[in-house]
Amino acid sequence: MRLVIARCSVDYVGRLTAHLPLATRLVLMKADGSVSIHADDRAFKPLNWMNPPCSVREEGFEENGAIARWTVTHGKSGEQLILTIFEILHDHRHELGVDPGLQKDGVEAHLQELLAEHITTLGDGYRLIRREYPTAIGPVDILCKDAGGGTVAVEIKRRGEIDGVEQLTRYLELLNRDPLLAPVRGVFAAQEIKPQARVLAHDRGIDTVTLDYDALRGIERDGTLF
Repeated sequence: MRLVIARCSVDYVGRLTAHLPLATRLVLMKADGSVSIHADDRAFKPLNWMNPPCSVREEGFEENGAIARWTVTHGKSGEQLILTIFEILHDHRHELGVDPGLQKDGVEAHLQELLAEHITTLGDGYRLIRREYPTAIGPVDILCKDAGGGTVAVEIKRRGEIDGVEQLTRYLELLNRDPLLAPVRGVFAAQEIKPQARVLAHDRGIDTVTLDYDALRGIERDGTLF
């Protein structure tokens, strides 16, 4: 991973355009090819990013006090992040090695496994794409297709709270930038869903499903999920 702290402006050029004015920001360049731009707030959510596969071209650039221009180009869509660098305050590379991945709660992990094995319990015609679908900001629990061929991202929790809805929202924002998957809708599934989380999910167009763990474990005996 390469961490760069720089005074820079950022322009996103693609289906939409966006501009981040000159400021000091953190640029994360990961081994998987993703590039994300961060400010010193917003927790872990980037201001802008480019998910892999993408390439980075670094070149000198002298205009209005700038010293360099880095162009990040997505390998499939051709969309670009253009960073105009005015000053580099920190530039360091770290070798993190192989990550063992998130160790989920046993019940939560089993829910994911069972739901993936019996994906049609979400609806007739559903089919699994894969579990733990990788993204630049973490794996989506389940990615599947509905009966109409639309892509569905499923986030599974033992207890569904607002932070889980926020997590799924971030995944949906990222997945919907991939033209091979978009449009992607979300399903928030949990054994218990807090009322505030359900309201927030529905407000964002995310479906909610309450899972009965005991019934799901017995799905092969009686076909019952909910």
